[in-house]
Amino acid sequence: MYAMVVNRGVTKLTPGRDRGRLSPCVCNTLRMVTRVVTQLYDDCLRPSGLRVTQFSILAAIARLGESSLKQLEDELAIDQTTLTRSLSLLERDGVIERASHPDGRIKAMRLTAKGRRALEAARPLWAQAQAKVLRELGATAWADAQRRLTRLHHVAVTKRRLGREGRRV
Repeated sequence: MYAMVVNRGVTKLTPGRDRGRLSPCVCNTLRMVTRVVTQLYDDCLRPSGLRVTQFSILAAIARLGESSLKQLEDELAIDQTTLTRSLSLLERDGVIERASHPDGRIKAMRLTAKGRRALEAARPLWAQAQAKVLRELGATAWADAQRRLTRLHHVAVTKRRLGREGRRV
């Protein structure tokens, strides 16, 4: 097992046996791990001026091309309020812009030239963070974790969708 340790503003993965630090609550444990892993990626991305949340949004827009709010919500599994706030900040910074859409009711975004440059500058820094985590965790352990997290994601999305549909009846 590995623990994340923040020392002098730098986040590192360190081997540890202190399993007592993790919560028995699935949600709390996932949130704890997510926070420290996010800090690690943010530390690596700092020279680019992007945070990992911003990098993820820019990378999704680059992958999808012109992206509607709904496409980005689905791609990133993020709620509309959080996504809208993040997109507004990225638009303010000039890295994304609104794209026209045949259906004027649909809000679509695309990268600007500045956004493409920012993303390209950040990619090698993201790769360093990814390599750091994979080196400590191990590719096999990550593949297993990814498989299990994919299952958890599927279960949570399905249960949430069924819960919403049940309320509509």
